[in-house]
Amino acid sequence: MITIKSRREFAKMARAGTAVAAVLEAIREAARPGVSLIALDEIGAKVIADHGCTASFLGYLGSYPATLCLSPNDVIVHGIPDSSKLRNGDILSVDAGAIYEGFHGDAALTIGVGETAPEAQHLIDTTREAMWAGIHQVRKANRLGDIGSAVHAIGEASGYGVVEEYVGHGIGRQMHEEPQVPNYGTPGKGLKLKTGMALCIEPMFNMGRRDTKVDPDGWTVRTDDGGLSAHWEHTVAITPDGPQIFTAGDKPVPVGFEEAQAHR
Repeated sequence: MITIKSRREFAKMARAGTAVAAVLEAIREAARPGVSLIALDEIGAKVIADHGCTASFLGYLGSYPATLCLSPNDVIVHGIPDSSKLRNGDILSVDAGAIYEGFHGDAALTIGVGETAPEAQHLIDTTREAMWAGIHQVRKANRLGDIGSAVHAIGEASGYGVVEEYVGHGIGRQMHEEPQVPNYGTPGKGLKLKTGMALCIEPMFNMGRRDTKVDPDGWTVRTDDGGLSAHWEHTVAITPDGPQIFTAGDKPVPVGFEEAQAHR
């Protein structure tokens, strides 16, 4: 079911988004060679609590065991933090979600750890560029196909595998709501966007093929060929004042403003 949010509900989502943005910045600063994934998860839990929020992911579907999804190297999404330590040259995708008074914010980024190889940095930068291309299509009267087409075109132009099994989504009282937001599509096709909707735009690009596989833990999703993968995401709302990004910093950022490009 697609939900239409009020100004008051959007304000709560913005508070949740502020917490998510703070988590991602804290992890960006802390992620260094030798730091364990579980230590990063503990940082995320503290930041969320300090913002008066609760974690969206912990206990999700009754079984997700951590606050964050931390996905290194060939892990695409849903990596479970453990005692393993980051190494120089790793890349790490960080996905965070927070709840404020019943409403969710959700965002992700991919960072290089230590010295990042040029090809890995290009993957990270291109995936981020595709996220922004999708975000700029989130506006009243556009369609889902406009978002997916914009994202896919950038990944395809760089020769990356664009993951299709895992997609963006609506968000509000639930972390995952309708509609699904694929990272592919045809311009002018699909559901028409309306004021009051909120969407998570989240491209996942693989350095090799787009194919995926799931570890025996039932959560960790990897590239099937072992290639690197990058993941970026923001929560974007179509408010009565226009589209705004709720997870870009300490306040919503209007889509299309130049300063939005400086936010992560």
